[in-house]
Amino acid sequence: MSRTRARGATVQLGNLERSVMEALWKHPGGMFAHVLAAELPSRPAITTVLTVLMRLSNKGMVSRERIGRAHLYRATADKDAFVAEAMRAALDEAGDVAAAVQRFVGTVTPEVAAALRAALGERGGSGR
Repeated sequence: MSRTRARGATVQLGNLERSVMEALWKHPGGMFAHVLAAELPSRPAITTVLTVLMRLSNKGMVSRERIGRAHLYRATADKDAFVAEAMRAALDEAGDVAAAVQRFVGTVTPEVAAALRAALGERGGSGR
């Protein structure tokens, strides 16, 4: 299960919600529910997909636009923004943020370490 925040509240994603979001992130122009259902590996019923889309909409992660008799669904933020928010939310839950960051940094690849250094450098290095 994935957790992040949307509209100020912690959001938890179940497996099907995560699969729906992955499909929407791959199609930034949006998808109709019946097309989305056909693309999902588990091939859920269209009613199940519509329920998941409504839940994601209520969580602020999906928008919908009426087109004819159907709705076009889009992710409200890209996957990178979702992942960044999930990382921030995880740090918010740490009892000792410094220890959590230290453990995290000890597990990352050299490429991720370089990306962290570059991002912190853009903030002036101090992170403040």
